[in-house]
This record gives sequence, structure tokens and C-alpha cells, in this order.
Amino acid sequence: MTFPLTLLNLAGAVALLLWGSHMVQTGVQRAFGPRLRDLLGGALRSRSRAFLAGLGVTTLLQSSTATGLMTSGLCAAGAVELERALAVMLGANVGATVVAQAFSFHSAALSPTLILIGVILFRRPDGGKNRDLGRALIGLGLMFLALGQLLDIMTHYEDSPNLRILFGAVATEPVVDVLLGAALTWAAHSSVAVVLFTLSLAARNVVPPDAALALVIGANIGSALNPLLETPGDDPAARRLPLGNLFTRLIGGGVALAMLWPLGRWMVTLQPDVGRVAIDFHTLFNLAVAAVFFPLLSPYAALLRRLLPNRPDPADPARPVYLDAAAREAPALGLSAAARESLRLADLLTEMIAQGQAGLRASDRRAVVETRRSASTLARLAAAIRGFLAELDSEDVTPADDQRIGAILTFVAQVEQAGGVLARNVLAPAAKYLKKTVALPEPPRDEILAMLDRTSANLRTACALLMTEDARAAHLLLDEKTLFREREEQAAQAHFEALACRGEAQASALRLDLVRGLKLVNSHIVAAAYPILDRRGELLPTRRVSPTA
Repeated sequence: MTFPLTLLNLAGAVALLLWGSHMVQTGVQRAFGPRLRDLLGGALRSRSRAFLAGLGVTTLLQSSTATGLMTSGLCAAGAVELERALAVMLGANVGATVVAQAFSFHSAALSPTLILIGVILFRRPDGGKNRDLGRALIGLGLMFLALGQLLDIMTHYEDSPNLRILFGAVATEPVVDVLLGAALTWAAHSSVAVVLFTLSLAARNVVPPDAALALVIGANIGSALNPLLETPGDDPAARRLPLGNLFTRLIGGGVALAMLWPLGRWMVTLQPDVGRVAIDFHTLFNLAVAAVFFPLLSPYAALLRRLLPNRPDPADPARPVYLDAAAREAPALGLSAAARESLRLADLLTEMIAQGQAGLRASDRRAVVETRRSASTLARLAAAIRGFLAELDSEDVTPADDQRIGAILTFVAQVEQAGGVLARNVLAPAAKYLKKTVALPEPPRDEILAMLDRTSANLRTACALLMTEDARAAHLLLDEKTLFREREEQAAQAHFEALACRGEAQASALRLDLVRGLKLVNSHIVAAAYPILDRRGELLPTRRVSPTA
């Protein structure tokens, strides 16, 4: 048989190995994909469980790349901390060695049985999960068949001068072997296939032990390239996990490459079968990397966050606009910037009120639910303002500056609380009611819309008070508490009358809940006046009547 035909047979066996791996991966993903993702998400409560989850999922999928892409998606979405995601990848890398170990026992006799069972399941009329499991079993059978063919090809042509020249050209330099192994794994998207191919080469003495170990090191490095290159978007934070996984493989590969010659001699002494040496080295390499990096995940994750910080999203309303870092050094500039950002915080609450009004007016439950989520935006921006004020240069802060800081912090806290109460106590009950009915009853709806208008006007008064610290604006805000208290009393009386008349009390109950919620929202807005009135001595220490002697 000619040498080109030999290469064609070799390429065909490798292609069959890759296709079998692809069928196993797609079959398992189609049958258990959502469950595997849920398994990863639910097991990420601790590093140990995350490590085991990564090991188990990769053993089923036979692809650490697929596990890495799923975990990267969870990490980029903020559903999992970086430390635990890195633990998943350490487990996934060990899981890939479990798959390679299972195929290294040359169970080619299982191939016909697996393919037969797979075809029966694949052709069942009910389809569904059975069809996907059949696909996976056919893939397993093809992988066993391809591995057996590779061993036969290497046995038949191990004395071929041309084949030895071809592989001998890349076996003289370990660094070239590492690069070749990484390139093959990147192109094949499967470290398992490349490691098994290396096993077949080493088992028939086509490549020496050192070259086989170097190819395995390259396969481990190459398996970390695809998750990095296939990470969508250009956000640096989304690349922390794949880049962190690549760094662990590069560091481990560099150490292993430096120790390649003595390590290879030692392992060949323990195990004369060079093919088994390659597989065992693959397992030992990943176990050693996991053992070294697992205790260091917290500082390692902190380093990755430092190297790849979050990229601010220009469209994110929670991103501060006026908090200039340079203004921290001058309290006068810093306080002005914080006050301006606080007004922007109030603008976000005003938009939230307007969106809530639109949703209630149109009885659009989806719009009401979406508006509720704006409370988290308020919370993030409020946290940024508080953090900025905490970092002002304390040496230049005067007593007047301290009072100003207190007023801004009070305003920020009360606006944040007002947004949270609006979401929980007003919009949530309204959305719950709209889920059961078509529209809100007109009498309570019109009253709530009017009260929201008044709440928005009070918020504008609170903003003016923050900038001018005029006591007249503070008095106007305090007067508004009386109005909202009267509205609450009227709503409570109407509800009691509806209950007493055994009439329809659902609308009156909704009205009472919403009025009470808006009263609490308004109370937080009015509280912005307290620092100004307190400095003027216009606030009582308590509303309780003093006991007489």
C-alpha cells in the first residue's frame, strides 16, 4: 500500500474519532443539555461541589470545551462567582482524563454492540430523548472503532520509513510537539481525540516517550484555547474564566516541559507501555494542576479581576456620570459632583414613577413588572455615590462639609428606599392584581395615578431642597405628609365600609394597599428635609406627648 494511501487511512480514522466524539457530545447535550446547565448552576454553592460538577459534566459530554463554554456563559451572566467557575474548569480538565482513561483500554469489541443499541434507540418511533441517547451510543461505538483502526494502522505501518520520517521530524523538539498538540486540539475541538491519537502513536513506538508527553501537554493547552476564542463580545470581564483556565494550563505545561526528560524516564520505568504512560501522564498533569491551583482560587480570581476589570456599559443607567475620580482630592468639587449625581438618581426615580404610571394607565402587567426592576438600578447608583463620598480626602473636610455630606447621604438613602418601596408595595401588588384580571378598577386607578403625580412633584421639591437647603421647601414637603395620611385614612374607611356591607371588597383592598405603599414612598422623599430642619432646631426629638408631672 502506498504512503499517500496510508496517510488517507490515518486521516480517515482520526476523522471517525472526531465525528464519534461530536455525536456523543451533541447527543448528550440534546438529551440532558438544560439539566446539565442546571446541574452546573445548582452545584456552584461551594468550590468542592463545583469541582465535582465540572468533572461529572465533562465525563458525560466528553468535552471540557463544552463545559467551559457553559460555565463561561453562567459566569458572564453573573450567575456564578469567578472562584467557583474556575473550580468547575479544574474539575472539567480532570473529567477529560477520565474519558481518555476509559478509551485507553482498547475495548474495540464493544463497538458493534454500542452501535447496534444506538441505532435501535435512534430509530425508535417515539424519538425524543431515546433518539438523542442513541446518537450518543453510536458516537461511542464509532470512537472505539476509530481507536481500534488507529492502532491497527500504526501496527501495520510502524516499520514504514516514510511514516517514521514524518513523525520523527516533529519528535526531535519538545517545544514543537507542544505547539503541534495545541494546534491539533484547537482545530479538532477535542483534547480527548488528540490524546487518544497520541496514545496510538506511542503504543506502536511511532513517537518516543518524550514526544508523546509533549504532545499531551500541547493537547491540554489547546483545549483551553477554544473557550477563550469562542467567548462572545469584547467585554474583558467575560474573558476572565477562559483566560484563567488557559493560564493554569500554560503554567502547568511550562513546569511539566521543564521536567519532561526526568519525568518521562521515571514513568517509563514504572510502566513500560508507552501508550499507557501518555494516558497516565495526562491524568497526572491535570490532577497536579488542580491540586496546586485549587487552594489558590481566591487570590487567583482577584488577580484576574484586576487584570480584566469590568468594562463600564455606556448605556447602563446605574453607571455614574459625574463622579470624577480626580474630584475626590478636593472636597468642594467632590461634594458638587456627588450632589449632581444625586439629582440624577432622583431623575431615575422620576422615570420609574412615570413608567409605572404608563403601565397602570394601560393595565399593562408586563410594563409594570419591567418598571419594578428599575429599583436595582437605583440601588447600584446609590451605592456608587456612597462609595465616592466615603473616599473623599478627609484631611480637607470642614464641619460644613460634614453637614453637606450628611444631607447628600440622607437624600441618596431616602431616594433609594423610595424606589424599593415603590417596587415592592405599589407596583408588585398592582402586577399581581393585573395577573388575575384584565384591568385595574377605574376609581382606585385614577386616584393612584394622581398620587403618583403628587409623589413626583414632591421629589422635585426634594431635589430643590438638596441644592438650595431652603427651609421653605422643607416646610412644603412636611405639609405633604398630612395629605397622604388623609388619603390613607379615607382608603381604610372605604375598605371597612365595603367589608361591612358585604360588597365587593377586592377593589377597596387594592386601593388601600396602593395608597399605603405610596404614603410610605412619600415619607422617604419627605425625609430628605430632616437634616435641614434639624440644623434649624425645627424637629422634635419624638412625636410622643411628654408625660406631665
